Amino acid sequence: MSGPTKDFVIVAIDGGAASGKSTSARALSERFHLLHVDTGSFYRGITAEFLRRGVAATDTDTVRGSLASLALATRLEGRSARMEIGGRVVPDAEIRSREVNDRVSHFAALPDVRNALLAYQRGQAGVARRHGFKGVVMEGRDIGSVIFPDADLRFFLQADPVERARRRASEGQQDSIVERDRLDSSRKTAPLACPPGAVSIDTTHLTPVEVVAQLAEAIAARLSPA
Repeated sequence: MSGPTKDFVIVAIDGGAASGKSTSARALSERFHLLHVDTGSFYRGITAEFLRRGVAATDTDTVRGSLASLALATRLEGRSARMEIGGRVVPDAEIRSREVNDRVSHFAALPDVRNALLAYQRGQAGVARRHGFKGVVMEGRDIGSVIFPDADLRFFLQADPVERARRRASEGQQDSIVERDRLDSSRKTAPLACPPGAVSIDTTHLTPVEVVAQLAEAIAARLSPA
């Protein structure tokens, strides 16, 4: 993880649902003044929009046609980047609904959807620079492999499925952890996998503080002193 210090860093955090990505990314964003980008929320937002329009993931022609009309933009909320669709940020209650949980992996597996979001996601680094952040910490499932394969730091978080289901339940959410893992890992385009050269961390028996400490040490060594 050693390397020259930089004034702007890109940190990629990949992993399955409830592996600790969001908790870690938000903490690192706060500690180092990095723009937090939750790419999972992007796919959830698009899924919610498609469901609102009555578009099914199996109707690829309609999906393809609808993507061109989404009018994506970015709205900053604190240190987080939120996706706007037609000037509207889809509320958290909507993107975290059981209906979206059950369908997001199906839409995310479509090459047209992933290709449509590629430039948008990469563009978040420019958003971070323009707003004076010291970098971007981006979480998802293909950040270190597809979106930013040359990121300054790449991490892959994993944990036992039973523990991840427990975490979701403790948050008051229901999530089909095993099924989402199967869909995300088996899709042909950008499957969920630890990118070669990324640092893999098993968070099953670690506290959030312990996970963040490991990631923060590497980031601090890479960022130039203020």
